[in-house]
Amino acid sequence: MRKLVTVRRIDSISPIDGADAIECAQVGGWKVVVKKGEFSEGQLAMYFEIDSWIPENVAPFLCKDKREFNGVAGARLRTVRLRGQVSQGLLLPLAEVFANCLEDDDITEAVGVQKWEAPVSAQLSGQVRGNFPSFIKKTDQERIQNLKRDLEVWKNKTVWEVTEKLDGSSMTAYLRDEDFGVCSRNLDLKSDEKNSFWTMAIKLNLEAKMRDLGSNIAIQGELIGPSIQGNKYNLTEHQFRVFDVFDIDAYSYYDAQRRDEVCDVLGLLHCPVLDAEHTINQDIDGILLMSEGFSVLNEKAQREGLVFKSISDPNISFKAISNKFLLAEK
Repeated sequence: MRKLVTVRRIDSISPIDGADAIECAQVGGWKVVVKKGEFSEGQLAMYFEIDSWIPENVAPFLCKDKREFNGVAGARLRTVRLRGQVSQGLLLPLAEVFANCLEDDDITEAVGVQKWEAPVSAQLSGQVRGNFPSFIKKTDQERIQNLKRDLEVWKNKTVWEVTEKLDGSSMTAYLRDEDFGVCSRNLDLKSDEKNSFWTMAIKLNLEAKMRDLGSNIAIQGELIGPSIQGNKYNLTEHQFRVFDVFDIDAYSYYDAQRRDEVCDVLGLLHCPVLDAEHTINQDIDGILLMSEGFSVLNEKAQREGLVFKSISDPNISFKAISNKFLLAEK
């Protein structure tokens, strides 16, 4: 589960040019605009990440419009720009009930926060077979803003494969012994030719091809195209772009070379690889700046961001989401 709300220490407080009532708090790699004088450097506070669905009773000042998500009245935290300063997330004083919590403790469930998800079309939702299988890792890399300490270890040492993060809908096709299945981000779906995930799996003949491989694996990728996230790549038909191959028996990801071999054998498209051997020498702000740019698939569309995967250990990865992309979201 993603840690959407944590007890965090404020690293620094800095002024915002031209602003008298607000200032910028730094929490790890995140920058949050706060009321001037409300927080101080070194103070513990409750930090809410972007894409948190904040219940109305937690922060009523955010809930000017009456909206609900999964039956809970509240508001979605977005990336915003205030007086020229990008602000991501929400800081609230540490509630008395959490006074004994330690730094980095996860209090997401305790405050009733959920991860906001965009509504899914009927073509993508499908009939549910069960929850996403526990024998496969979910595709949700940590954001670089939460990895400040790790980054210091990785700098100028670890070599990374860098791919474009495509803005579509996560799809997983798996074969475990005799059982073949197709999943959305959160659910295992029943076979249904009206469902876009299953339609793609059938079109690509994934079941037969994966059985021929003779391995218990899950192929994970992004389904993009018409009616998915606004089809920013202007595709005339759906595409499945692979970003991971997961070894179910070893509970581990294939490295880049083995993943490419699977794509070649099965005739599958891969997410765009921007750099096969990248060494990081930037700080978090530099990586976020690097994440900005236009998509390889459509030179007029801002890309969502980048995914970094360690060449030496494919189970180590992170994502950097473009602030330009987030600020343009509707």
